[in-house]
Amino acid sequence: MKAYVVEKYKKKGPLRLVERPNPQVQSADVLIRVHASAVNLIDSKVRDGEFKIFLPYRLPFVLGHDVAGTVVKVGDGVSRFRGGDEIYARPRDHRIGTFAEFIAIHQDDVALKPRTLTMEEASSVPLVALTAWQALVDVAKVKPGEKVFIQAGSGGVGTIAIQLAKHLGATVATTTSAKNAALVNSLGADVVIDYTTQDFEKVLSGYDVVLHSQDPKTLAKSLNVLKPGGRLVSISGPPDPAFATALGLNAVLKLVIRLLSRSVRKRAKSLGVDYSFLFMHADGRQLEQIAGLIDGGAIRPVVDKIFPFTQTPEALAYVETGRAKGKVVIKVQ
Repeated sequence: MKAYVVEKYKKKGPLRLVERPNPQVQSADVLIRVHASAVNLIDSKVRDGEFKIFLPYRLPFVLGHDVAGTVVKVGDGVSRFRGGDEIYARPRDHRIGTFAEFIAIHQDDVALKPRTLTMEEASSVPLVALTAWQALVDVAKVKPGEKVFIQAGSGGVGTIAIQLAKHLGATVATTTSAKNAALVNSLGADVVIDYTTQDFEKVLSGYDVVLHSQDPKTLAKSLNVLKPGGRLVSISGPPDPAFATALGLNAVLKLVIRLLSRSVRKRAKSLGVDYSFLFMHADGRQLEQIAGLIDGGAIRPVVDKIFPFTQTPEALAYVETGRAKGKVVIKVQ
């Protein structure tokens, strides 16, 4: 049986819509009929080969890191799901490919879809919510009463991270443009900085945590708003030695990564703060907890636009403009 996928098929070529055989289902896999997917900047970066050192995808390959859909088949080693279950997931690295009608995903990466969300809304959640969870809960370990600065509050990660930080009991500051101030306020932001007219470094001080997602200049300024003992978690780099070790990279690549982050780590140490790089990973159990927060009303997704499957390249181009509020979704089924 064949189904349609959107794949990258040559190094400098465009994406194309083609028919491919349905994916094989391994023992621990669930086969998902994709109802909706969502677009992330990582899709552009993978397409352009920016992560090829540690994510060496071979052409042709299918993009897509977010999915909501229905289980149609399970492997003989699957115990957590059955046919007909409505799920959402972020497939693990090296097994992405949600810009497709079907995808096989390891059961450990999958969770039941939040009951209160549509398929389109649910597909917008996994990657950004896991990023926010792993940054604020796993790495920064945000505590009630702490002050957290989340950059780009109207973006995909930002809209979820603001709500999660508030749920954790933090006071939240964020940056956005004036036209999006009402949105981030509605999500729970306590301090809203218009990045077009204000310098956050002159407004903020004594913060416990920064979730950094911007450029190196912003990273340098962000270290200065932390109090001694504060924690900066970066999802935009530079990668640090702990990341290289976790990936099991060879000695040469470990040295390269150490050199890339040496300056920021040295600056952080001199200020008495901690610097960490986060490259989020798939985790179905965390998605279960996130679904509980969504169904309980603590978090709601923000969806900017929904594109039809045939317009996947246009959806990707729209995300690349940087103008999207929250997430951009692709309706497949």
